Amino acid sequence: MERVLSAVASRLGTETAFEVLSRARALERAGRSVVHLEIGEPDFDTPQHVVDAAVDALRRGLTHYTPAPGIPELREAVARAVSRTRGIPVDPSEVVVTPGGKPVMAFTVLALVDPGDEVVYPDPGFPIYESLVRWVGAVPKPVRLREDRAFRPDPEELASLVGPRTKLVILNSPHNPCGSVLSREDLEVVAAACLRHGTWVLSDEIYSRILYDAEHHSIASLPGMRERTVILDGFSKTYAMTGWRLGYGVMPRPVAEAVTRFAVNVYSCPAAFAQVAGIAALEGPQESVEAMVAEFRRRRDRVVAGLNAIPGLRCVLPQGAFYAFPNVSELDPDGRAFADYLLEEAGVAVLAGTAFGQAGRGYLRISYATSLENLEEALRRIEAAARTFRARR
Repeated sequence: MERVLSAVASRLGTETAFEVLSRARALERAGRSVVHLEIGEPDFDTPQHVVDAAVDALRRGLTHYTPAPGIPELREAVARAVSRTRGIPVDPSEVVVTPGGKPVMAFTVLALVDPGDEVVYPDPGFPIYESLVRWVGAVPKPVRLREDRAFRPDPEELASLVGPRTKLVILNSPHNPCGSVLSREDLEVVAAACLRHGTWVLSDEIYSRILYDAEHHSIASLPGMRERTVILDGFSKTYAMTGWRLGYGVMPRPVAEAVTRFAVNVYSCPAAFAQVAGIAALEGPQESVEAMVAEFRRRRDRVVAGLNAIPGLRCVLPQGAFYAFPNVSELDPDGRAFADYLLEEAGVAVLAGTAFGQAGRGYLRISYATSLENLEEALRRIEAAARTFRARR
């Protein structure tokens, strides 16, 4: 049979969350009740002043092309915000605005990594990291995140994976799917290894404002690392703007120029009105962010307590983001069968930990970005499902 897809297309992975969402929607169309805990999306409205800024921009006719790396006003606002929050100098020319955060991931890998280069990334981790590494023909070097370290990577183990062939280290803090947060001491060990071998870092900081019991540290703030780091951040999580598709990268100018060329080739530019909204988000009132994080903290505390009360489950308390990562290996050593059972039999949509790498085997990812009422119902359903699943096996 004739092969239709290219080898490059065949190497590209995907993100399981959208597949589970599709299955859950199909059940709902058939009349089933489903509690959605699978998608990593704040359930809050975009702040009103941000929406108003976008509507005003549309009415003023800002509906045309913009510069590929973003409008100057937003790049300046990002530079000011990152300079303030990371304590580093940032010039607007080092900022590239993108439609969501994923282009920063993809274009950074394309700009820096050649076939045969090694790339270190967390496992469990956001699945697009490994997908991109394999896509470009690089050598994946996962660093295992372990429950007994609250899913923070062992910095010495991570550093041991960095060698002469390592072109890129991908960090994610706060972390998806585990909610762990890297300390400054963790980052110092990693930075020393990267500086020793001339390795670059992609620092995914998209959850940097969603913190509970820890302080955010960026590796770009450490001596010598500003020149070797690409910071990925954006608006989706902090400002409940997932559908606006607005993110940004902060990177040394030569990398920014390469990333901009990729942007020109792939999507031309981000939407004008969304960029105006981004300025309003960064420089307007921040009370909505604080209120959202406070509510996420309430939900986190209830969900983790509820999961730990269910026989056969245990769950580490996450320090950031809005995910719980319970261990279900006593019920299901793999986790996928129990995840399927929760969806098909109990009407609770979650993700198996294996959607985030082999080190996620025996775990589930639960997004608590939904109401406390929904979470209480989900906990009731999970507890009942755990009893019947155990009995069946």
